[in-house]
Amino acid sequence: MRGWAERFMASGGAMARGLLPSYLLLLAQENLEFRLPEIKSLLSLCGGQFSSQQEIRINSPFWILNIPSEEMARGLMKRTVCAKSVFELWGQGKSAEELYTSLKNYPMEKMVPYLQSNSTYKIHIHAFNKTLTQDKKIRRIDALEFLPFEGKVNLKNPEHIFWILEDYGMDPNNVPEDPLDLYFGRWIANGQRELIESYSVKRRHFIGNTSMDACLSFIMANHGRVKANDVVFDPFVGTGGLLISSARFGAYVCGTDIDYNTVHGLGKASRKNQKWRGPDENIRANLRQYGLEKYYLDALVSDASKPIWRKEMLFDAIITDPPYGIREATRRTGSQKEILKATERGTENHISISSNYHLSDIFFDLLNSAAEYLVMGGRLVYWLPVYKPEYTEEIIPRHPCLKLISNCEQMLSSHTSRRLITMEKVKEFEDEDQYSHLLDYQSLLYKGHNSFREKYFSGVTKRIAKEEKDNQKLGNSSYVWKDH
Repeated sequence: MRGWAERFMASGGAMARGLLPSYLLLLAQENLEFRLPEIKSLLSLCGGQFSSQQEIRINSPFWILNIPSEEMARGLMKRTVCAKSVFELWGQGKSAEELYTSLKNYPMEKMVPYLQSNSTYKIHIHAFNKTLTQDKKIRRIDALEFLPFEGKVNLKNPEHIFWILEDYGMDPNNVPEDPLDLYFGRWIANGQRELIESYSVKRRHFIGNTSMDACLSFIMANHGRVKANDVVFDPFVGTGGLLISSARFGAYVCGTDIDYNTVHGLGKASRKNQKWRGPDENIRANLRQYGLEKYYLDALVSDASKPIWRKEMLFDAIITDPPYGIREATRRTGSQKEILKATERGTENHISISSNYHLSDIFFDLLNSAAEYLVMGGRLVYWLPVYKPEYTEEIIPRHPCLKLISNCEQMLSSHTSRRLITMEKVKEFEDEDQYSHLLDYQSLLYKGHNSFREKYFSGVTKRIAKEEKDNQKLGNSSYVWKDH
């Protein structure tokens, strides 16, 4: 008896999960590493948890999930930018025969409500990694005649849409004749992929050198489990791109930045053929552009290395992209001695004297701030730049109050990348936690990345030198060829 119980527990309660309906998720084939953390975060936000009776193939566009209800599946699709559509799965197989057998075994009482004579429907065919002829599509639809469809076909505005989905693998150079997997299901809802285009930075009023791509911005908000009426903070706010995605999901947003001109929308424009920023180029105007101004609290000129908030849990999420020293400098305000000297000289400007802000210090200050000011269960989502030859998971900064949830890589070059780190507050902040990183061996490991800028540009210099050398060789060989 004990052996049976152990096998049941080891399977993750497969029998219990089997009671949950199966849904097929069709995912977009981009930002592959970011998809699983996004789906897990959103399911937990909807009150569920990630569950699958089948092994998830991380790079596949098809995932079968066990979700308690259609309502939760719809809730997931109201937020995700990584998934295209979700379907109530009626059948699956490795061949057409297996698919048909699976469909015949699907409970009739679950089918009947969508096959009534007074309803309308259509069947859509989707093949991944292969283009099917119209004739083949028609044959596949005709083969489903054993299903008791009683309603009328309506191709323009049907009440119910059914999909046949075929997976021909991931290799475009080796496409099999027959699909590797087949699925049939009832379409439930589409994801929010249209946000990527409608919030594109190409049409945004106020942008900077490092304005975040719209898709990644929404992924960050989803990893942070941002929801309506949350308060979200960005300590390196820049032009406010990350505030926009959180506000789109109903959160109130605020931020700080050390650059006075950026916070107030002054100075030189980032756009080509435009010298100075206009009156509509500021953070508030960015939110106004999308009808989100009511969610904007404020943006302050402030140094991220200096605490400005009262000691209290203020934020539901901290979502940020700190500077790496590539397109934007890593700066913090200088010493009191330096500021006094400047005052004596009578300088009058809005730019504080600044000193270099090491990357390791940026991230340890950020983790301390998150540990102190996040609510319990609140999340910190940030980008960590790494030099790939020296990367190991051990270098990721840690904090006793924060649990690492996910770590996703985005390539920057052949030798550098940045990793989207998501952490969750699991412990109340205490004064001694502020200096925990000084005793932490892992904090010393990331200090090697303080020279990330130099390593980044040394790689660029080497690449340019190699390209010039290769071009020179090519030029010499063509010259020799001409001589002959």
